[in-house]
Amino acid sequence: MTNQLILANANLVLENEAIRGTVVVKDGVIAALDSGSEVPPGALDMEGDLLCPGLIELHTDNLERHIQPRPKVDWPHAAAIVAHDAELASVGITTVFDAMRVGSIPSGKGRYLKYARSLSRELLELRQAGALKISHYLHLRAEVCSETLEEEMGEFGPDDRVGIVSLMDHTPGQRQFRDISKLKAYVMGKNNMTEDDFAEHVAQLREMRARNGERHEVLAVEAARRYGAVLASHDDTTEAHVKTSASHGIRLAEFPTTVEAARACHAHGIAVMMGAPNLIRGGSHSGNVAAGELAELDLLDIVSSDYVPAALLASALLLGDMWGNMARGIATVTKAPADASGLTDRGRIALGERADLIRVKRIAGAPVVRGTWVQGNRVS
Repeated sequence: MTNQLILANANLVLENEAIRGTVVVKDGVIAALDSGSEVPPGALDMEGDLLCPGLIELHTDNLERHIQPRPKVDWPHAAAIVAHDAELASVGITTVFDAMRVGSIPSGKGRYLKYARSLSRELLELRQAGALKISHYLHLRAEVCSETLEEEMGEFGPDDRVGIVSLMDHTPGQRQFRDISKLKAYVMGKNNMTEDDFAEHVAQLREMRARNGERHEVLAVEAARRYGAVLASHDDTTEAHVKTSASHGIRLAEFPTTVEAARACHAHGIAVMMGAPNLIRGGSHSGNVAAGELAELDLLDIVSSDYVPAALLASALLLGDMWGNMARGIATVTKAPADASGLTDRGRIALGERADLIRVKRIAGAPVVRGTWVQGNRVS
């Protein structure tokens, strides 16, 4: 028997325009689109609310917040994963690439330990058991300034749903932390370091980068190809950084830190992704380029919620208002991330696409998700 869902009298946000109309879903796929405000028998009346494609999140640290809700508090992982999944569904995210760091520093000051393999295994097991509401992929953040990257990346393979590998380099004095004072305030506050501790930490990272960085970068590029994953750069700052990214075949740049880098990305055909908190707050907490400035310069293609899931939809609506084109704003969190990550079956309201859909109403200026469907099944 065919499983059918009809969502009528909606403001449909299509690829290039928004129209009043109806979506018919059969067996989890968009089977028909009709214009007009009629509500046929058996349909759900959307009452003129926006009906958008489900949001696609390429980079979020939100799972870490659920696993460690307070410093030194480790929450049971299964419960944390389920809560993270439900939170994303509630704010309209229907596909997520869960960001997990690979490449650890088990010695010295500012040490941090491996976790990605064990945590991702738990997530994939819950997905296989049907415990999760939305679609999950892995985003491995390959930290080249580390001691264990080769070992950790060797623990993953083509069957692990690794969709993105990003090349990370948090060596002090460049990229995100060109301003050492910003790094100092962050690291000392987080880890209770003294001035001497911080100096030792910086020296250790710089030595580690000199020893491992180039080898780790090559290794991460090769691993992404082995997984069948999209390769992304992170915190490109200069034209030289972007040129190196392009030489690796990178087509997605996460959070470039300067206008110079964003322009160079577009010149090389690399999509630019910025953080929703940066856009909504009006600037970067690290002192880097503002997402709004890149949007005004037509250098912003994709938005990521980064660390505030609800910010993803809010940022898309903000961009729609800024550009005077709601379809374009919504595309930064639907079609554009789908294209960048190689997902060809979602991100648009179009015939034959997955019926990942969200119903949205603005109330007192805030976006309220009034319904989330994944493959035609309501999940929130």
